[in-house]
Amino acid sequence: MERFDQKRAPVLAKARQHIHKRLITSLDSDPLDLQDTREVQARVQALISVVSAQVGLTLTGQEHEALTCGVMSEVSGMGPLQPLMDDPVVTDILVNGPANVWVDRDGRLERSTVQFDDEAHLRRFVDRFVGSHGKHLDSSNPAVDAKLPDGSRLHAVIPPLSPTGTVVSIRRFRQSHACLNDLVESGMLSEAMAETLLLAIRSRINIVFAGGAGTGKTTLLNAVSEFIPESERIVTIEDSAELALRHHHVVTLESRQENSEGKGKHDLRSLLRHALRMRADRIIVGEVRGDEVFDMLQAMNIGHDGSLSTIHANNPQQALKRIETLALLSDAQAPREAIKEMVDAAVGMIVHVGRDASGKRRVLAIVELVSGDDNRHLRELFRYGRGELGRSEFSCLAKPEFADTAVDQGISPSESLKVLWKSLER
Repeated sequence: MERFDQKRAPVLAKARQHIHKRLITSLDSDPLDLQDTREVQARVQALISVVSAQVGLTLTGQEHEALTCGVMSEVSGMGPLQPLMDDPVVTDILVNGPANVWVDRDGRLERSTVQFDDEAHLRRFVDRFVGSHGKHLDSSNPAVDAKLPDGSRLHAVIPPLSPTGTVVSIRRFRQSHACLNDLVESGMLSEAMAETLLLAIRSRINIVFAGGAGTGKTTLLNAVSEFIPESERIVTIEDSAELALRHHHVVTLESRQENSEGKGKHDLRSLLRHALRMRADRIIVGEVRGDEVFDMLQAMNIGHDGSLSTIHANNPQQALKRIETLALLSDAQAPREAIKEMVDAAVGMIVHVGRDASGKRRVLAIVELVSGDDNRHLRELFRYGRGELGRSEFSCLAKPEFADTAVDQGISPSESLKVLWKSLER
């Protein structure tokens, strides 16, 4: 098997740059469909042969293949980041300059050996994707968001906001095919937790999945969606389409930023209003982060029971406070008491997900909002933490209040849940 000579890397990098420039220049006189992989590959290989002969560069088979892939990645792929994008374990790619690339693998950051040639190379990489969205980066517009072809989200910042140079953050889009049983087997949650979520979905309880970035909120939401009855119509609302619901009747709405003329903007709030006119049985908001939360609360309170959403929060209490605060910041200008009543009436359950000390995703708590003497309060149903033997484990703390209502509706909990609840009475 041929071995790749690392000492030749600088020579091959210069060859890649030169061939890439020759390819771009050739497009003026001999146009090429950059979406046609075979046509691009044929042109690249022809240029490699020409340039190699002109400069007297002899390539091994492995070097020729690496050079071909490198140039093609520059034209229609992810450039130096392509190997990281191909790695299914990588969730985030963080570029802090051309020679400083980090990745998140299983919740842990590590520095990658991947590098860009220089600042100009990194900037060309960013401009290619930003330009495809009709946007541009300059001193008057030094930060931009863009969506990559595979659905991943790219955020780039340049000077003067980032004095040291171009900084790029890529949040990988990975379509989750994990069902709830898979998540139970992986240890993300217990079987009793899964059965309780199933009961809540069938009982049309409004659920908010709370947690930090990359903790599995969307993965868990996707998994529980398979238990929504097939006879129901779901409308999803997202900034960037990431949900992959396990349901056959789903209508997807995705927000749109304004164009260069300042027109054509459709934010989450306007999409929520459209969803109310689309005969949705359930509305799912991928993530609430602004004043759209006010319209989401209204939807949950006017007949769209069983709706789902995610929110960034460190614990269930903070999730409720954040929902309340975002609603107060909306232009509805409703008094705090009215907002609090809306939140209390809308949210039925909060599922808190996070990572344990090893970086593994866990459902850390499941709580429900229950009626008290003069207001509603959080009641913890499940918790992940240290048990009596000092080991981390899932614990069931209480029977959900909605369980009796579910039985009255003809929705029966599993026998294992009944046994579990019975044991709590002792």
